[in-house]
Formats: sequence, C-alpha cells, structure tokens
Amino acid sequence: MQLEISPRQRSQQQKEEEGEHQQRAGEEAVGAVFSIEPWVDAAAVLVPPLNFAEVNDGIFRSGFPAADNFAFLLSLKLRSIVYLCPEPYPEENTRFLEQNGVKLHQFGIDGSKELLVNIPEEKIREALKVILDVRNQPVLIHCKRGKHRTGCVVGCLRKLQKWCLTSVFDEYQHFAAAKARSTDQRFMELFDTSSLMHLTASQC
Repeated sequence: MQLEISPRQRSQQQKEEEGEHQQRAGEEAVGAVFSIEPWVDAAAVLVPPLNFAEVNDGIFRSGFPAADNFAFLLSLKLRSIVYLCPEPYPEENTRFLEQNGVKLHQFGIDGSKELLVNIPEEKIREALKVILDVRNQPVLIHCKRGKHRTGCVVGCLRKLQKWCLTSVFDEYQHFAAAKARSTDQRFMELFDTSSLMHLTASQC
C-alpha cells in the first residue's frame, strides 16, 4: 500500500529541506572564514603570550605565541619574529606570519640546561644584529617559555646597553623565577660584546 503525500505536505517538506540546506551552508561559510583568519575578529580579546614584555622601543619578548595571542600580536604591528628554538615553526603560526607580512628569523638554539657549553655565541651575535636593525622592528624575540634562551639573548643585549651585571641578572631572574640557571648567568657574564660595539647608541 502506497501512501500519497498531499501537495501541501510536499510543499512544507521542501521548505524545511531548503531551510536546513541554507543553514548548513551558512555554518560552513562561517567556519571557513574563521579557519583562515581567526585573528581578524574586531571584537577579539587581546591576550599577550606567556612572559610577554617590552624590552626596548620596538623590541618585545615572550614565550611561544598560541593562536589565542595572534590578535594581540597584530596590535604590535610586528615586522619580524626572532625564533630561538631548533624545531620547525608550526604551520598555523607560519600562515599567520605570511598573511600579515611578518618575517621569521630562526636561530635554533638547544634548550639544554648546559647552555654554557651548547649555545653558539655566533648565533647570539647574529640574532642581536637582526634585533637591533631598525628595518626589522617592531620585532618579537621568543623561545618556548620566554625564560632561558630568550633571557640569554636579552641579557646580552643589556650588556650592549651598558647595564651592570646585577641589573642584567635581576631581569633574567624576574622571568626565569624558580627555573633560573647559573649556567645562563655565567654565559651572559662571559659574553663578549666587542664585535658588536659598532652598533650605535640609537640602535641599542
């Protein structure tokens, strides 16, 4: 026995199916937009990365930025990021940089506790040249937690700025807290700034 559907019922079913189709299409379109540029939302809350701070005019430091921090990074109008880890930069972060014209400078430094042995001074020098070049500013320096590798680079920058070692170590310990390492501080103490002294006071 075959049930007949009245024209009125058929019309109602068609309307419901069309409504569901339009709703799904709308949801997919919205999802597509936010999967590409979730940081574009004008109402997004500006959340800084872990251990974020301003080092100097146009120079910032932090831990590894997550997607939740992208809107905040946009507000800094960054030109460059100095990344101090050897691991490849995540695809999501790379896409964010590419879509916003931010250049990535990677200086892969081992995260071992024995930085005094494993950290190449030449990488620190090259990183500092990038950081202090006004063409790369505003620039963000970061590693994973913004404590040790970032702390060493900033500490060496402070020596260029003629900070006394006590102040250099105080700043390092502020960010490293209970994770402060004597080997990091020894590295900063022994770091030779003579090859970078040609950098002008305005750059430092």
